[in-house]
Amino acid sequence: MSAVLPRPVGHAHDDHHAQPHGWRRWLLATNHKDIGTLYLLFSLTMLMVGGVLALMIRTELFQPGLQFFNPQLFNQLTTMHGLIMVFGAIMPAFVGFANWMVPLQIGASDMAFARMNNLSFWLLIPAAVMLVATFFVPGGAPASGWTIYAPLTMQMGPSLDMAIFALHIMGASSIMGAINIIVTILNMRAPGMTLMKMPLFPWTWLITAFLLIAVMPVFAGAITMTLTDRHFGTSFFNAAGGGDPVMFQHIFWFFGHPEVYIMILPAFGIISHIVPAFARKRLFGYTSMVYAVASIAILSMIVWAHHMFTTGMPVTGQLFFMYATMLISVPTGVKVFNWTATMWRGSMSFETPMLWAVGFIFVFTIGGITGVVCAVAPIDIQIQDTYYIVAHFHYVLVAGSLFAMFGGVYYWGPKWTGVMYSETRGKIHFWGSMITFNLTFFPMHFLGLAGMPRRYADYPMQFADFNMIASIGGIGFGLMQAYFVLFVVLPMIRGHGRPAPQKPWDGAEGLEWEVPTPAPWHTFETPPKLDASATRVIG
Repeated sequence: MSAVLPRPVGHAHDDHHAQPHGWRRWLLATNHKDIGTLYLLFSLTMLMVGGVLALMIRTELFQPGLQFFNPQLFNQLTTMHGLIMVFGAIMPAFVGFANWMVPLQIGASDMAFARMNNLSFWLLIPAAVMLVATFFVPGGAPASGWTIYAPLTMQMGPSLDMAIFALHIMGASSIMGAINIIVTILNMRAPGMTLMKMPLFPWTWLITAFLLIAVMPVFAGAITMTLTDRHFGTSFFNAAGGGDPVMFQHIFWFFGHPEVYIMILPAFGIISHIVPAFARKRLFGYTSMVYAVASIAILSMIVWAHHMFTTGMPVTGQLFFMYATMLISVPTGVKVFNWTATMWRGSMSFETPMLWAVGFIFVFTIGGITGVVCAVAPIDIQIQDTYYIVAHFHYVLVAGSLFAMFGGVYYWGPKWTGVMYSETRGKIHFWGSMITFNLTFFPMHFLGLAGMPRRYADYPMQFADFNMIASIGGIGFGLMQAYFVLFVVLPMIRGHGRPAPQKPWDGAEGLEWEVPTPAPWHTFETPPKLDASATRVIG
C-alpha cells in the first residue's frame, strides 16, 4: 500500500540505490515505507480473521439457546477474537503507521535500525500462524478469555502453550519496534525540528513506545509464570501450593491497562493531524496536547486494579484506584476540548478523513464517559463482567483505535499509493460503519445494566431482543469492513483512481506533504533545512 508499486528506475532518487525487486524487496525489506506497508497489510489480514470470529460470536448470540457452537468452542472464539484483534490487528497497524509516517514527518531518511525493523515485522508472521493454528490442536484453542486468568489456564490443552509462545514472539516484536521508534525520533529529526515543534503523531508514538518498553516485559513475566505453573511444578498462581490466582490479575493488568493506552495514544496523534487539516486552522493548544499525552501515559501505570474491584481488595485500595482512574479523564478531556476548539470557527469541510475524525471524537467520548461509570467502585461491582464492560471497551477500541486508523488511511493513503480513493465509497464506508457499530454496541449497555453476563454462549429470554439487534448490527459492521477492503483498499493498492496531487488537502501541514506523491523510495537522504515552524522544507 505504498510506494509499493514498481516505478520507473530513472528517478534521480533511485540512480545510486538499486531498488530490489520481486520477493527480495519484501522479504529483505529495510526501507521504512515497505515495512510500513507490510505491517498494514498484515494487520488488515488479522482484522479480517478476528472479524470472522466476532461474526461467529454474534451468530451464536442471535437467539437464546445453544444454536451453533458448544460453550467450550464459544469461549475459544471470544478468547481468540480478543487476542487476535489486540495483538494482531490494532498494534501492528499502528506500528505500520509509525513506520510510514514518523520518518516522513520528522524529516529522517529512514528508521534508525533498518534490519531490526525487518526482523520485528517478520517475527509477527510465525506468531500469528501459531496463534491461529491453536484451533486445530487437541482440545481446541485457548478458552480462558483474552486475559488468560489463572486458574483457568491450568485446565487448558497444549493450545495455551502455543498461544504463550506466540505472545512472547509478538511482545519481542513490539519491544524492538518501540526501541526503533524512540531512537529514530530522538536522534534523527531534521535540524531545526525541536521536540516541541514536532508533529503530534510522532509525539504520541514516542510516548507510546516508552509505555511498550515498560509493560511488555511484565506481560512476558506473567505468561512465563503461567507456563512454569503448567509444566514445571511451580505454584505462582496455584493456591494449593501457596500461590495466589489474584496475583496473576495484578501482574496481567499492570501490563493490560497501559496496553489499552498503547492502543489509543497513536489514534489521538492521527486525529490531531486530521482535524486541523480540515478545519484549516493550527491545532489549538499544541503544548497542552503534548503534556496531556504524557500525563495519560504516566497515570495509566497506576490504575490497573480498577479491573479487579470484585476480587476482595480493601476499601482503601478501591478508593485509590477509583480516584486515580477518574484523574485520567482530565487529560483525555483536555484533548477532546482541544480538538473541538480547533474546529470552532474553522472553515470546515467534510471529506472522508474528517468524517472519521469527527465520528471518532463523538463515539470515543461515549466510550470515555462509560469508562468513568465503570471506574466508580460501587457501580463497577454491579456491572463487572456484564455486557456493559463489553460495550465500554468496544466504544474505546473500535470507535477509538480502529476509526482513527480508518481516518489515517483515507488521509495519508493518497501519499502512500499515489492515487485518490473514491470519496463516495469512503462516505459509504464511514456511514455504514458508524450506524452498524452503534447498532451493535449501544444496546449492550442496556444488556449489561440489566445483568447479562459476558462470555456466555447462552442467555435468558429477557435479553433476546437487544441481542438480536446487536447481532444484526455486527453482521452489518463486518460487511462494511469487507466493502472497505474490496472497494477502497484494493483499488488504491492497484493504483486505480485519479492521480493524487502532492498535497491533496489544502489545510494540511507538515513535512510529509513536502515530498512528491506517491512518496519516493528514498526521502530526505540529506537532512532538509526547515523554516521556523518546522512544517516546510526551504532547502
